[in-house]
Amino acid sequence: MKHFYSVSALHALRLVAGVLFLFGTTSAAQAQQKPNIILIYTDDLGYGDISCNGATQVKTPNIDKLAAQGLRFTQAYATSATCTPSRFSMLTGKYAWRKQDTGIAPGDAALIIPQDMRTLPDMLQSAGYKTGVVGKWHLGLGPKGGPDWNTDVKPGPLEIGFNYSFLMPATADRVPCVYLENYRIVDLDPADPIQVSYKDKIGNDPTGKENPELLKMKYSHGHDNTIVNGVSRIGYMTGGNKARWIDEDMADVFTNRAVKFIDQNQKQPFFLYFATHDIHVPRLPHSRFAGKSGMGPRGDAILQLDWTVGEIMNALDRLNLAKNTILIFTSDNGPVVDDGYVDQAVEKLGKHTPSGPMRGGKYSAFEAGTRVPFLVRWPSKISPGVSNSLFSQVDLYASFASLTGQKLATQDAPDSHNQLQTLLGKAKIGREYVVQQSLNNTLSIVRGDWKYIEPSSGPTMNKNTNTELGNNPQPQLYHLKKDVAEKQNVAQANPATLKELQTLLASVKAKEKTRP
Repeated sequence: MKHFYSVSALHALRLVAGVLFLFGTTSAAQAQQKPNIILIYTDDLGYGDISCNGATQVKTPNIDKLAAQGLRFTQAYATSATCTPSRFSMLTGKYAWRKQDTGIAPGDAALIIPQDMRTLPDMLQSAGYKTGVVGKWHLGLGPKGGPDWNTDVKPGPLEIGFNYSFLMPATADRVPCVYLENYRIVDLDPADPIQVSYKDKIGNDPTGKENPELLKMKYSHGHDNTIVNGVSRIGYMTGGNKARWIDEDMADVFTNRAVKFIDQNQKQPFFLYFATHDIHVPRLPHSRFAGKSGMGPRGDAILQLDWTVGEIMNALDRLNLAKNTILIFTSDNGPVVDDGYVDQAVEKLGKHTPSGPMRGGKYSAFEAGTRVPFLVRWPSKISPGVSNSLFSQVDLYASFASLTGQKLATQDAPDSHNQLQTLLGKAKIGREYVVQQSLNNTLSIVRGDWKYIEPSSGPTMNKNTNTELGNNPQPQLYHLKKDVAEKQNVAQANPATLKELQTLLASVKAKEKTRP
């Protein structure tokens, strides 16, 4: 049957079709207007380890280029001086010290983030983003009791908001030394199943303690269990020989996967959480970088990290995505030099100061434990420059929720504040205060020019790493603007300021939610 329409009816139909077309085109354009978000989350990189923050013995040209094209923060903080709690806080918007079992996770830990807790990638998925994580995880995998590595390893990232994952399960100095893509160990031979133990030795694999002659890198403390690729690790592993990684190839493997995720999702908004292994121990950079820094493997790993950043930037340029991509570069905690292996990091340090002008480092309550490099570039929205505003990684969640128009439920991101204007370089003050957590859960608070460290009874030094931990049975108060190295405890001379910060920290600890 043929249908006949009057001229006026046809005109009306065309008008409606045109409106629908324009609406569809506008919707597509709006979708493309949402910025891509890439978070490069490095490991154990100190504030002073990059040349844009003052390093002179090692050069980081790609990181420096990122800083020159974006905003370089001088007072941005991880929430913790160790890795697992910093990652937990960043992804959940909740201080890790509020939840038990968020210390440095063993390699066979169960998933630490509850599946019913809404996360940063969850929120971005709701905003229409494809979400991926590549690199170091270290937030546990599997159910209570830990994973069975020979079947589907879940719950994990895909249960808490990621569409894709390619992971190192824990850290490179912990077993199992394999890659996990989504739910499965990569290249696992079913005839050679993996077993892991953090209590007793299993299998017949040699260990660093029993077979030091097999090591290509000696251990200095700990790290004396199963040998994989000539390096002894924390924990025991047997099986999975075909699936075991080669440390020297790790940066290439992770970087290639990150670039592949960008390639595959270039036509839609995406969020990539790219958590590098570098510059964590064991430091075994590729031959392209080995011996090039003059500072031993730690310096060489910094060069490799800089290459990694350059590859991500090159991919964005190649795909014409740089202008509308928010690219963030930061670290999970401060630096450590000797963290368990004899790699000449101490002997070849020279005049290089990984902590910059600050005191302490990884594990510490002092500034260098949590004040980290933080660079953000978004060419279409952020003017290049330097920001002295206070910023905490815990605020990425609420800030990106604001950016993408997502409303947060009362229980979501309880400690994440909307600091989008700070992130964009529009706010001169930033966060009212920043809370810091050390290895033994000593808490500190920074507000304005002042910092308060609560009394604690822990050791003053980590003797293995030669790091000042900042523990003191007496309250500590420092004026950071005058004394960023925290050399003069002025608590007795400033009782009113001390009381104000003690009260503020106590109120933060007492509340279940600090988000306004």
